[in-house]
Amino acid sequence: MATNRRKSRSKTAAPGEDARLPASGHELLGYYREMLTIRRFEEKAGQLYGMGLIGGFCHLYIGQEAVCTGIKYGLRGDDSIITGYRCHGFMLARGAAPGAVMAELTGRASGVSRGKGGSMHMFDQEHAFYGGHGIVGAQVPLGVGLALSHKYLANGKVSAACFGEGAANQGQVYEAFNMASLWHLPVIFVIENNQYAMGTSIARAKSGTEMFERGTSFGIPGRQVDGMDVLAVKQAIEEAALNSREGNGPALLEMMTYRYRGHSMSDPAKYRSKEEVSKVRHEHDAIDMVRTRLLDESHATEEALKEIDREVKAVVAEAADYAQSEPEPDAVELWTDVMHAV
Repeated sequence: MATNRRKSRSKTAAPGEDARLPASGHELLGYYREMLTIRRFEEKAGQLYGMGLIGGFCHLYIGQEAVCTGIKYGLRGDDSIITGYRCHGFMLARGAAPGAVMAELTGRASGVSRGKGGSMHMFDQEHAFYGGHGIVGAQVPLGVGLALSHKYLANGKVSAACFGEGAANQGQVYEAFNMASLWHLPVIFVIENNQYAMGTSIARAKSGTEMFERGTSFGIPGRQVDGMDVLAVKQAIEEAALNSREGNGPALLEMMTYRYRGHSMSDPAKYRSKEEVSKVRHEHDAIDMVRTRLLDESHATEEALKEIDREVKAVVAEAADYAQSEPEPDAVELWTDVMHAV
């Protein structure tokens, strides 16, 4: 068991302070298409919700695309990922078919959770994605359990346990920190700090707003990352994963990101100004930053990027049509996957 644990803290540089991280044109185009697919998918989901075709809660990921995309490319395909209820982007990034994800949103039998999970409870064990959890912070100890399994099996995998800055105040999160540190488990705790826990700004709800320091008392090294820069996210995840695979235990990464929509579709988001949202969109949007670099470095033309957008919109439109044409689950499904007392 490793005993020389690295104890460190680092804060991300302000946007624009660092030189661009290295990436090939092929890589940048991949990130661009991935993030654009998630955004267009979420925009379409918002439309379907407004039409009454999606019921219940629906939490969109618009603005945060760089986080799940960077995590995907920073991990191996067989590493575990678990998150909260803002999970559509993770499903798509991990490789789930857009049609199957949209079918789940509309409650159809061909959905990824057979139409019974909806927006908040999506799972894809084939791609090592373990939810989609509706209880705030409850996924964090489950992510630690996945890491314990990886260590027990000595399979070289790591677990990424993702949660929001609001969930970071839950007591079970710190119980998970303690267990992960005590047993040197291969888990990366990822805080998606989108600035607002539902409708409350972080400054009004946190005693100390630098969330990457929350693991200090447990000996967990923390780092703050520009969560709007997909390359910065990817690099931070790669480094943390390598450290965990070498037996050095957990890491805590605070991804500084931003959501453009309300907490859920029922949230009018009147607690912040339009100017605040517009400023982030125009100055530090994750997709626009990659787009600008593709053009600046002559990896793509304006027309080529427009064609990618057309292709992505066609995929999303097809997914929406598929979801609306599929049947709802049979009534007998009410009795499946339910534990019965004997």
